[in-house]
Amino acid sequence: MKGERCSSPKCAAVRKPYRPGAHGQSRRRRGALSEFGRQLKEKQKFKVSYGLDERNLKQIFLFARKSKGSVADKLLELLERRLDNAVFRLGLAPGRGFARQLIVHGHIMVNNRRVRSPSYYLKPGDTVSIKTGSEAKVMLIQRKEILSKSKHEPPLWLELDKEKLEGKVLSLPRETKPPFDVNLLVESFSK
Repeated sequence: MKGERCSSPKCAAVRKPYRPGAHGQSRRRRGALSEFGRQLKEKQKFKVSYGLDERNLKQIFLFARKSKGSVADKLLELLERRLDNAVFRLGLAPGRGFARQLIVHGHIMVNNRRVRSPSYYLKPGDTVSIKTGSEAKVMLIQRKEILSKSKHEPPLWLELDKEKLEGKVLSLPRETKPPFDVNLLVESFSK
């Protein structure tokens, strides 16, 4: 589970940008990756980052391909609109895996209704909150303290009330900076 540390310069991937193990820094270089290899690597990055498996990512891609406009932009929009991602982006959870667990265990409400599906797509105007009674859980009390002390700002398409631990979807996620090369992912699935 990726936590706060991977959003800072202390992240292991930033500090040591080479392979782990005794031979990670060896002088022997491998050959350049093929086009398929680069596409596969990008797909794996998306799967790990968003906590999806191949089947889920393929379904999201097929849905994005049917819609109008750029497939890459729509794919990113769909990934960002998922409830587990929104809970993470709001700061209600330190990572997407933890956000999934909160949702599946029934601690998250959308528009005052309990939603137990991490793949639920949020719409503009939706309100994401913590279920009444769940605020007393130790993990959520700690999150409230962390949020009140930190300068965490959610993305522009989300709004957060740190006191109530409640977020609101202001608009669809547009102009999101992709964490990886989305075009390679689109090419990978387009075959």
